[in-house]
Amino acid sequence: MSSSTTNPGFLRRAYAWPRLRVMLLAVAALGLLLSLPWEGSAAVLFLRLALLGLVLLTVFAVTERWPRRLPRPIARWAFQIVLVAAVVPFATALVYSLTTMGDSTPWVHDAKRMAGFGMISGFSLLISPWIVMVAVHRDISGRAQRQALAFELERAQLEQKALDARLRLLQSQVEPHFLFNTLANIRELVEQRSVQAPAMLQHLIDYLRAAVPRLNEPTSTVAQELELVRSYLDIMRMRMPDRLRYSVDVAPAVLEVACPPAALLVLVENAVRHGIDPSESGGAIAISARTVDERTCVVEVSDTGLGMGTASFGLGTGLDNLRERLRLLLGPEATVELFANTPRGTCAVLRLPLRAGHDA
Repeated sequence: MSSSTTNPGFLRRAYAWPRLRVMLLAVAALGLLLSLPWEGSAAVLFLRLALLGLVLLTVFAVTERWPRRLPRPIARWAFQIVLVAAVVPFATALVYSLTTMGDSTPWVHDAKRMAGFGMISGFSLLISPWIVMVAVHRDISGRAQRQALAFELERAQLEQKALDARLRLLQSQVEPHFLFNTLANIRELVEQRSVQAPAMLQHLIDYLRAAVPRLNEPTSTVAQELELVRSYLDIMRMRMPDRLRYSVDVAPAVLEVACPPAALLVLVENAVRHGIDPSESGGAIAISARTVDERTCVVEVSDTGLGMGTASFGLGTGLDNLRERLRLLLGPEATVELFANTPRGTCAVLRLPLRAGHDA
């Protein structure tokens, strides 16, 4: 016997509990059937059947790996059935020899034992091929199922890699458009020796401290987004102090809700660029977040700027990008929509699914 059939892996497979259970059930059924005409000890009958079952189980396990290659017309399952059936009389003779050791009369010269040998061999020849066929079918089905699961896992991993690449591409497009303008403003303030220069620089540092560590993170939270948005609005308020006001009203229960990085910033930046900044009188931005049911969180960014339908209003790539990232990260339940605000301005509504374990 080759070394591959004596290693622990082979033994675990050959005598795995599902196989032993089938063998024991077959032994019990055949033992009950043969106990009716059996004239000897029932314990000896079951012992002989159990030993025979172990021998046949070993032969079945060995033929799974040996020989490594069979002639092309011969299927391995057919080879296993034929070989197990062929081994039955020899295995039964071996079992009888082991269980009659020490007897004065050899079992082959005992008429009753020869009758028992015939019964065990005959019934074993009848049922062993069927048991082997069932075992082979289960093994083939198990291998096919494991292969299908492996293919599915590999496909899921490839899809995840493609999704990660797509998300990174989309996130790379989310850039703080105001960064260079802010740096230019700071330079002007420094040149003018304005007392506002240190404050604006500090707001920019706060913004970068909130934004930079999350550039490569796939997800963020409402709390992290609020930190980023407040720093952004503080900078913008210094750039237009008389024309921008903002307020934040967020329920504590939604602070840990997941959302794409810079999602809230896109909405706020859109309100500033297309609503507040083009308006001579400026306006106010109100940010609110709350749960509307057990599954959904709603984040609203409303402004009192020029509003939808004006020449300066435009969706741009920012909101299209956000919609795509929402779909990829959180599924179809995550959406963003724009509505006209009353009496003027725009309201952006971001719907985010509440994740399992979130306490709403």
